Amino acid sequence: MRIARDGLAILAMLLSVDMAQARESGDQRLAAIGEAFYQASLARYGEIEQSDGTTKAGSRLPSVTPDSNLAEAARQQAWLTQLDAIKPADLSTAGKVNASVLRTLLREGTDSARFRRWEMPFDSDSNFWSYLPQREPFATAEDYRRYIGRLNDIPRYFTEQTVNARAGLARGYSVPRASLEGRDVSIASSVVDDPEKSPFWGAFTRMPARIPVAEQEALKAQARAAITQSVTPAFTQFLKFFREEYLPQTRTTLAANRLPDGDAYYAQQIREYTTTELSAEQIHQIGLDEVARITAEMEQVKGEAGFKGSLAEFIQFLRTDPQFVARTPDELLGVSAYVAKRVDGKLKDYFGLLPRYRYTIRPVDPAIAPFYTSGRGGLEACQMNTYDLPSRPLYNIPALTLHECAPGHSFQGALALEQQSLPKFRRQTYFSGFGEGWGLYTEYLGEEMGIYRTPYERFGKLSYEMWRAVRLVVDTGIHHYGWTRQQAVDYLASRTALSTREVNTEVDRYISWPGQALAYKLGELTIRRVRAKAEKALGPRFDIRKFHDVVLSLGSVPLPTLEERIDAFIADGGQGLAGVAYP
Repeated sequence: MRIARDGLAILAMLLSVDMAQARESGDQRLAAIGEAFYQASLARYGEIEQSDGTTKAGSRLPSVTPDSNLAEAARQQAWLTQLDAIKPADLSTAGKVNASVLRTLLREGTDSARFRRWEMPFDSDSNFWSYLPQREPFATAEDYRRYIGRLNDIPRYFTEQTVNARAGLARGYSVPRASLEGRDVSIASSVVDDPEKSPFWGAFTRMPARIPVAEQEALKAQARAAITQSVTPAFTQFLKFFREEYLPQTRTTLAANRLPDGDAYYAQQIREYTTTELSAEQIHQIGLDEVARITAEMEQVKGEAGFKGSLAEFIQFLRTDPQFVARTPDELLGVSAYVAKRVDGKLKDYFGLLPRYRYTIRPVDPAIAPFYTSGRGGLEACQMNTYDLPSRPLYNIPALTLHECAPGHSFQGALALEQQSLPKFRRQTYFSGFGEGWGLYTEYLGEEMGIYRTPYERFGKLSYEMWRAVRLVVDTGIHHYGWTRQQAVDYLASRTALSTREVNTEVDRYISWPGQALAYKLGELTIRRVRAKAEKALGPRFDIRKFHDVVLSLGSVPLPTLEERIDAFIADGGQGLAGVAYP
């Protein structure tokens, strides 16, 4: 009997060794695919990896020809096939998360090729030319030389984008005309007679003293030539194309399901931006339910403010009373900066792991600000839109700062970058469902942190939450149920305290960018749901710092992967991160 027992023990040990070796092999195969994907991405976009894990632009812009896009899709399909050949049982716990992220990224790429999405290379909110100008100084002369290289590459890049947009027009795959009126101003701002009046000159107005004066002058001369000979002519030609050819031929319908293979296209957009399998009908109903819930909370806060009229009258008061309007851009930025500093004093109570990477706060680029949303987060900076100050009420700034700066996008992006245990392809990956869901969750978290100090600021937070709930109704209303633009405007305007300018800008964004607006509320609802689940299951063992650390240490992941990780967090008794002290 003893021999039999020993034999079984040896067999179990051998099986354990085999399984460990299989997992190691599976993880190694996955790591090789992930590294190939990452390196191919660097090469395609001409980016240069830095020692801190960030990437910076090189001396050229990417190729966007149909051939290059199709070749990239073929590579991604090959990697996807290799990834699918790895058995889940052969992956470690971390490997399974890596596989989920990589599989989602690769499917996004192959789906993009399926619908030839490069044939609609811009929308009312985001354009291929919007982020090309550099207004802040670079650190080194080599950075300036790379920038000048990109400027000289703009004519080729714009030509390829024009060919793609023309092909989209020919098959009825275009941005809806209703969302593009007036957007040519962002192109026209780069059509200048004097190169030093170009948005592309900004980086040269204040160059670092470490660059010798003679070299500075040489770089400036090269920049003037590049702007005069490459940048301005390319923008001039594209502006003519946009005004005389593209805009007159764009489709007059709004819904994504009116595009070629439109129902499948909208379903794919929902999957990409939400990382869920929810249908348009399900999302629409979730939105209606959330709108009803938040409306009740708005009525309560209106009462706390002592306002005696109706909710509609209170919203009109908030939109028109001058006490809520910043007098200068710096005043608005100052309110945001003070909110960010007050948040700093609360972070230790809600997070055990804090990022080292620092961000700044600055205004949205004036070239795109007139038609841009209220703010934008990022690793280097979170941006506040200071264009048309009466449309940017100050009671919204606390929620906006939490979302875009810390503990929202800038904070989350920095922590993801600094996770050395993550493969490189994951450290700057961004899924809208997770990222925008986290941003909206931090607006909710601001209540617990004590950031909202007046009923007006709390109503601003609710108005922003309502804005995201309304998106579920409006996006699906437009792209699935066939709403008109005016229906969408009326629905958004009647349920939020957003200004008229913001309402119109936002509706045009939803029209021209199907599915993206769904990410915020669905992501936030997921995070709040899994947090409530963990609080209930763990009881007194639940530590909000550990929960937040576990969520953010993932980087950015599909929402189902986040749910699986929190289930594991519950199963292990609410353990935080190794090496992080939780006093």
